[in-house]
Amino acid sequence: MTTKEKVLQLLVQAKGQAISGEVIAAECGVSRAAVWKAVKALREAGSSIEGTTNGGYVLADDDVFTPELFKETFCNRFPDFSDCHIECFKEIDSTNTYAKRILAECGNLRDISGQLTASGKKYHKAVIVAESQTAGRGRLGRTFVSPEKTGIYISVIYAPKGGITNPARLTASAAVAICRAIKNVLKSMPEGEEIEPQIKWINDIFVGGKKVCGILAEGVANFESGMIEAAVVGMGINIKKNKTAFEGELAGVVGTLEEAVEMASSNHSKSQDAAPHACAKISRTQIAAEIAGQVLKIFEEDATSPAAHKAIIEEYKEASFLLGQELTVYPLIGDEKSSYKARATDIDENAGLIVTLKDGSKRTLSSGEVTLKSASF
Repeated sequence: MTTKEKVLQLLVQAKGQAISGEVIAAECGVSRAAVWKAVKALREAGSSIEGTTNGGYVLADDDVFTPELFKETFCNRFPDFSDCHIECFKEIDSTNTYAKRILAECGNLRDISGQLTASGKKYHKAVIVAESQTAGRGRLGRTFVSPEKTGIYISVIYAPKGGITNPARLTASAAVAICRAIKNVLKSMPEGEEIEPQIKWINDIFVGGKKVCGILAEGVANFESGMIEAAVVGMGINIKKNKTAFEGELAGVVGTLEEAVEMASSNHSKSQDAAPHACAKISRTQIAAEIAGQVLKIFEEDATSPAAHKAIIEEYKEASFLLGQELTVYPLIGDEKSSYKARATDIDENAGLIVTLKDGSKRTLSSGEVTLKSASF
C-alpha cells in the first residue's frame, strides 16, 4: 500500500474526525512532509480533504471509495468469496469490456475435462469494480450513463462447469440478487424497509418508479468446444443524486437510491404529520460489496438444485411489476411494424416472459423488448 493509500485509509477510518499530521506520519512510518505530499496528491485526485487550525486533516467527503476499503468490506461480508480476484478502478471504459479483454487474453478457463485451468482459478468469480465509465454499455449497444461519484459499476465473471446454457436465467438470478442487496443496505435507514425494489423483465431494477440499475450479461465462447464458456455480468447502479447526469428523456425514467429514500421519508412524514428525516447517505462501497457478493452467492445457489432455482424464479416473479400489465411487445427491437399488444401473464422457469394476446393465444418471450406506459410503473 502506498503512502497516499495509507493516508486515505486513515482519514476514512477517522469517520469525519480530524487527525493530526504527526499521528498520520507515525502510523504510516513516514515524515510529515511525505504526509503533506500525499494529502496534496489526494486532493488533486479529487478527495475533499480539509486542513484544521491545529495542523490536522479531516476528510470532508462522506463517501470515499477505495480498492482497499471495497476489498475489506466485501471479504468481511462474504468470507466464502474472499479469495476471489478483485480489481478496482477510478475510471474505466467499461467494466464488461475490460473483463472480456481479460478473458480474450488468458485462454480457456476450463480444460477438456471441465476442470478449471490456472486462468480459470484466477478469473472464475472475479469482480471488476469502477467508480465511473467513459464508454458504459447497455443492451444492443446502447449507452449507459456512468458519471463519477454518482453510481458504481460492477462486472462479475462466472464460468460454471458445463458452460452457460441459459443466459436469461443468469440475468434473472442477478436481478433477484441486486434486489436482495438493495434491501439489505437500505433496511438500516429510516423508512428504508418500506422500499421494495422491482424488476422490469428482464434486466432493469426500479425503485420508487424509476430505473436505478441495469444488467448486461454477455457470453464468452470457447471456439474449440463450441460452448459459451463464461459469462460477464455487468451491473450499473445509480446511488447519488446528480442533476446534470440524467437530463432530458432520462430525467423521467432514471432515478437514484438516495432519491428513493428521500421520497419514502417524505411520504412517511406526511402520513405521520411529522418532519422528514434527514436523508441517510448510502455508501457506494457498501452497495458495491453487497451487490457483488449477492450475485456470486445466487449464482452458486442456482447451481445447487432445481428447487433452489425454482425459488429464485418465484422471487423474480414476486418482484416483477410487469405481470398483469398491458404491454407493447417488440420482437425485433426498434421495428415498430413487428410490435403488438399483449398482457404479461407469467414468467417461466427459464425466465421467459409469457404474454397473452387479445385472441387468447400465448407466446413466450426469450428475447426482444417490452414497454408500458410510465404511469404503470
